Amino acid sequence: MTQGSAWVAVSEFVRRPDMVGSAVPASARMVRRMLGPLDWHRIGVLVEYGPGTGRFTFEALKRMRSDATLLAIETGEGFVEALRNSCDDHRLIVVRGTAQDVNRHLAEQGLKKANCILTGLPFSTLEPDEADAIMRESARALSSSGVLAAYQMRRAIRPLLKRHFASLRSSYEWWNIPPCHLYWARGKRLGALMAAR
Repeated sequence: MTQGSAWVAVSEFVRRPDMVGSAVPASARMVRRMLGPLDWHRIGVLVEYGPGTGRFTFEALKRMRSDATLLAIETGEGFVEALRNSCDDHRLIVVRGTAQDVNRHLAEQGLKKANCILTGLPFSTLEPDEADAIMRESARALSSSGVLAAYQMRRAIRPLLKRHFASLRSSYEWWNIPPCHLYWARGKRLGALMAAR
């Protein structure tokens, strides 16, 4: 992380601590553990919520197919500008917006269902209705075999994942500041999607 991107991370965390999980970037070990279980050959569309300075973004791009797309959705203007200026990979699309509007962002970019959604949004600080709406829209945005991968300081996201997905694998990474819970959820629960309509 450069000095400029570090300053952006700190300033965005101070400005919106409810939406920025941490002012400290994820450790290389946590990034590897989070991304390692994903089947990169099957990922044509990856959506990332809250890419920040791009700690996960750049590592994901290294693993992605040459014809794949990474749609990064970020609320922080400073993060958006920094990420656009620091990466010229044609596979990366950075938009300023909210995770709750993921399906609109996909449609506007001419993309269909996502094969994977990666998020570090701090669900523990979101209002319950907002957190549930984001999870519901995320499940709608994923393909039938898609996976939602999440790294979280707290476990508030777990009941949401259990409600919307049939299969949930979890782990914990101590080697990070702060330590994080890691989740990989698959198998959209159709009942949860139908009940939300």
